[in-house]
Amino acid sequence: MPILEVSDLKKIYTTRFGGQQVQALTSVNFAVEPGEYVAIMGESGSGKTTLLNILAALDKPTSGEVLLDGKNIVTIRERDIAAFRRDHLGFVFQDFNLLDTFSIQDNILLPLVLAGRSFPEMEKRLLPLARRLGIEKLLKKYPYEVSGGQKQRIAVARALITEPRIVLADEPTGALDSKATDSLLHLFDQVNAEGQTILMVTHSTKAASHAKRVLFIRDGEVFHQIYKGVSSTEEMYQKISDTLTLLAAGGEEDA
Repeated sequence: MPILEVSDLKKIYTTRFGGQQVQALTSVNFAVEPGEYVAIMGESGSGKTTLLNILAALDKPTSGEVLLDGKNIVTIRERDIAAFRRDHLGFVFQDFNLLDTFSIQDNILLPLVLAGRSFPEMEKRLLPLARRLGIEKLLKKYPYEVSGGQKQRIAVARALITEPRIVLADEPTGALDSKATDSLLHLFDQVNAEGQTILMVTHSTKAASHAKRVLFIRDGEVFHQIYKGVSSTEEMYQKISDTLTLLAAGGEEDA
């Protein structure tokens, strides 16, 4: 059974001035199985950021369904959304979204603090996770004292500390240099190999080549996808590059 099902998702915005309507999503349909690693790609304005915001329960669609473990998150009451998001979803953002006045440890533990978990439980989760991500020596430092690559590992730790059903990553390598990018993508590979479901929005062919499946969005709908299968990361990179070239030329392939 899919962990995430998106059915006939539409989103229409009405501009503040002039009252014009803009259709950001036309009809989005796809499903994600438990343990999958899926990347979503598309040009600016294709609708992928709008889609991610709806999946993150940060925005509501005009129509359609988003089922997470069979529960339609579109119908969750406004007052319950924050708790649902905190309990079921993990987030990794391009700009890290760490609080400079909090230590690394407090940044990671913040979702559990907000959920009212006990300190022994928080400590039990934190130390093995920090060790696994190679940041255990950074816990007493502050975000302004560590590198961009380390900040992103900290952000991944914060996303995983709640043991989410799915991790949503928004351009997670966008602010990293090539070395930190390689390190983060290797980390995502490891986390996914351990069973964590990941859905990533990215412009980066390199980042997408680590996913097991890539969905391409154009004009507000998913119109093509490719699977990694037994291909190497290098072969997947070439598949994605070839597909992007074809799509830029206005062509399509069979999925």
